[in-house]
This record gives sequence, structure tokens and C-alpha cells, in this order.
Amino acid sequence: MRALILPLVAILFLLLASPAFATPPGGALDRAVSTIASDGRPLSLSLQILLLMSLLTVLPSLVLMMTSFTRIIIVLSILRQALGLQQTPPNQVLVGLALFLSLFVMRPAIEQISATAYTPYGQGQISIEEAVSRSGQVLHGFMVRQTRESDIKLFADLAEASPFARAQDIPFTILLPAFVTSELKTAFQIGFLIFLPFLIIDLVVAATLMALGMMMLSPTIISMPFKLLLFVLVDGWALTMGSLAASFGGG
Repeated sequence: MRALILPLVAILFLLLASPAFATPPGGALDRAVSTIASDGRPLSLSLQILLLMSLLTVLPSLVLMMTSFTRIIIVLSILRQALGLQQTPPNQVLVGLALFLSLFVMRPAIEQISATAYTPYGQGQISIEEAVSRSGQVLHGFMVRQTRESDIKLFADLAEASPFARAQDIPFTILLPAFVTSELKTAFQIGFLIFLPFLIIDLVVAATLMALGMMMLSPTIISMPFKLLLFVLVDGWALTMGSLAASFGGG
């Protein structure tokens, strides 16, 4: 668990350390804190703790938006709707599944951050600025691999940015919205493919009930057991989780 501490904190401080977000000169967190005071003196310890706790509130959003969590939770939510189940599994279970599957998908990136940033920083070999920079490079590479070129071009054009010679040159101000947009597209595409077989069952059941003259009987009540049976027979949860993990191409 210690190996996860710096990666999570690095995600939080990444926006402060990245030049793309116009941080104070040097991009260092301690310099950013020390220059917030109007007279240039370092903030008091209580104010620094308050600032840190305020920044920690941003951590969940960054974890959700910069990892595989978004795609996974959307697909699982669509799957629940396709099965016709309103609150089963509960939201807490879906979020837990998405979180642990995200940790599995992000494991190579977390291990790389641990090896290149956390361990050297813990041994005093590099500074916090260098650790954050290395962590940012790992996350940057993950997001670039999962982002469509069309989405990057869209936001680059909106920002009136010049063409990028390398993927490493894409700033986070452009990569982050492009990554989220691309993840939403991919999630809905996967959700559409998941929805199709269950939609066919609904249509067959509805047509059968109409032919039998049972128009007052809700097709959902009849089709739900068949959809659950199909999902169990094909080992749906294992198939869905495995397909989601494979969709990231190893992260």
C-alpha cells in the first residue's frame, strides 16, 4: 500500500507542477506555496495545512478523470440498465468494482511510478519536483495511448495550438479534455454492444406478448428472467470485466 501513496499524491500535485497549467516559476510545489503570500514570505503551517486539505478535495476528480475509472463505471452502469435492474448491483458495488478494476488496469503505470518516482524519492535520490515530473510523464503516456487523435486535434484547434511534433509535447490542458472525451466515446460504444443482445430479448418478448394479446402485461417483467439467464450462462461478469480490462491494451 505504501507504493500507492506517492502515485496518488503525484496525481494531485501534477496540475501544480506541470508547466501547462501556468504554475509559478520553477513549477515546484514548495515554491508555489511560499509565493502565495503577498509579501513573498512562506505561509504559516496552519495555512499550508488548510491549502493541502483543500487540494486533497480535488484528488477524487483527478483520479476519476485521469485513469480508466470513467470508462469502466459507465459501461457497468449501462450493463445494469440493459439487464433491467434499477438498483442491483447497488451503486456502491459498481463503484467498488470500477475502482478495483481501475487499479488492475493502472497497475503497470502505478508500478512504473513507484519504481521511477516513489522509490528514488523515498531514498532521497530525487526531489519532490522530479518525482512529480516523472509521475506526470507516466500518466501522460497512459492517457495519450487511450486518446483518439481526432479528439486531440479537436481541442488543439479550439486552443489554436500549433501541431505537435511528438506525443510528449501535448500539454495537459489539451490532453485532459481530449482523454475524457475519448473515454466517453469508447464507453458508449462498448455499452451499445452490450445492450444489443438484451434489446433483442426485449423485442422478442414484447412481440410474443402482443401476439398472445397480453398487452397489459409489462414485457420487462417477463424478459428480465431471460436476460439474467443469458447473462449467467455466458458468464457475463467475467466476460465484461475481462473485456473492459483488455480494451485498454495493457494500459
